[in-house]
Amino acid sequence: MTEATPKSDKPSSLIAYLVAGAFFMENLDGTVIATALPQMAKSFGVTAVDMNVGMSAYMITLAIFIPASGWMADRLGARTVFAWAVAIFTLSSIWCAMAGSLESFTLARIVQGAGGAMMVPVGRLVVLRNTEKTDLMRAIATLTWPALSAPILGPPLGGFITTYASWHWVFILNVPLGLVALPLALRLIPNDKPSSRPTFDWLGFILTSLTCAGLMYGLELVGHSEATWVVGGLVLAASLVFGVAAALHSRRHAHPLPDLSAWRIQTFRVTMSGGSLFRSAVSAVPFLAPLMLQVGFGLDPFVAGLYVLTLFAGNLGMKPLTSFVLRTFGFRTTLIGNGLFFIATMIGCALLTPATPPVVIAAILFFSGAARSMQYTAINTIAFVDVPQEQMAGANTLFSLVQQITFGLGIALGAVALRLSDTLLSPETIGLTLGDFHTAFLIVAVVALIGLFDSFLLPHDAGTLVSKHQPRRRATVSPRS
Repeated sequence: MTEATPKSDKPSSLIAYLVAGAFFMENLDGTVIATALPQMAKSFGVTAVDMNVGMSAYMITLAIFIPASGWMADRLGARTVFAWAVAIFTLSSIWCAMAGSLESFTLARIVQGAGGAMMVPVGRLVVLRNTEKTDLMRAIATLTWPALSAPILGPPLGGFITTYASWHWVFILNVPLGLVALPLALRLIPNDKPSSRPTFDWLGFILTSLTCAGLMYGLELVGHSEATWVVGGLVLAASLVFGVAAALHSRRHAHPLPDLSAWRIQTFRVTMSGGSLFRSAVSAVPFLAPLMLQVGFGLDPFVAGLYVLTLFAGNLGMKPLTSFVLRTFGFRTTLIGNGLFFIATMIGCALLTPATPPVVIAAILFFSGAARSMQYTAINTIAFVDVPQEQMAGANTLFSLVQQITFGLGIALGAVALRLSDTLLSPETIGLTLGDFHTAFLIVAVVALIGLFDSFLLPHDAGTLVSKHQPRRRATVSPRS
């Protein structure tokens, strides 16, 4: 139980929009920087490849500190931690913009990653604690939108800023968002704290942080080039060992970090296992699509960017229909049916050629974006439909950890699929061919299909309290008297 047992008297929708705005700031920052790296490298007097250390430092810092987010929120209060996270993220964004060297920039990114590691999971926890189960679908749909839109809007926005202004403005963008979010957080978010506050599980934190940091770094190495596959594989193997040790430790500790108890709940387990594979497949699309359009089709970045924006249009177009679809068909049918539809769009991408009419290309990307939006919302919502309030902090921390890893896994999946296609199908050709991209999309489709298997095990009435779906009952014939 918490000290403030009732739900917040503040409208839960306002809290959800506030947290979604913070999520958008964090997600946009991670994607908008990609197109600014060459200009930043020139400013720092280094190569563009050297700038990778700044992005890696940010992602690894996120992975290290996310495990502590739930404990921090319980210890200090969600409002306190979220407000401090927004402040740290905003101030470190100014530091990034003022950095005059790669070393200074990397330090700023580490501090920024620490802020992001607290801001995202604690923000989601705030929404989960202050939203009734019946309104959970709407709230999760609001939080899902930034994760879908930022990877698509970020690169063209970063390109526009670096072309017509300078790379410094990429980070200055966060300042007005932070200045708006901070006072709203202090006003809207309650500072609930559990009455019992367990001690910090240092061993669990260290083992889990090593596991997550190793996974993120290993996935980056595997997705970078064939030359780093061996090292990446060793790092991934080491992280697996730490992960097994962390899981064994969690069984023996009274208050483990992270808490794995929610894994016993079927609806939560589905989104962690098969749902993670599907999220990885979904995350590979914004990586593969613009590359195929530029390298495989020979389009310029601007035209390719316009095509990719249709993914965003699909995301946006599906958002108002999410509640209706889930209410009509329920979670199980939606996850399976919409998942198969997304897989069909991946097969469609594998059939595209430069001769394909532009309207067909745009239509396939639009419907792929719509399916991404629906599946993300359904997977993320069903994770928490059966989680009791006393387990919400631990479940949210575990969810945030796995989600962060699957984002990295999605990019690595796309990169490895391309490398494998290039090595096996066109070893005599220098560079990637259109056929390599086609094969990569088919590999992504297979991964998404595997991720659907455990959805078939869900009961037909899974999450009905949230979706408000009423499964049809089979008519029973009464025996004749």
